[in-house]
Amino acid sequence: RKADAVYLEEIRNAGLYDAIWQAFAVLLPVRTVGVMGDSRTYDNVCALRAVTSTDGMTADIYPFESAFLSRVSTRIINEVKGINRVVYDYTSKPPGTIEWE
Repeated sequence: RKADAVYLEEIRNAGLYDAIWQAFAVLLPVRTVGVMGDSRTYDNVCALRAVTSTDGMTADIYPFESAFLSRVSTRIINEVKGINRVVYDYTSKPPGTIEWE
């Protein structure tokens, strides 16, 4: 929920909220090695998803600028304990679905 709140806050701050049909953060059941400070971490991966659609039957990814994704990723890693990697889901529908299950 904390990662999702950061993500949606950044979307609103960038003025993109009305341009995106659905956006959310997903905590994956995957752990990954990272480095924070001078120590190794073994924490969770957070996936970000944002799509545009008119009817939900098909959807395209929202093409965020890399600076936006970098800013969101940095905030999530720094502000949400237990996450050390953030990825962006770049899959359209089809073949993927909008939601993660």
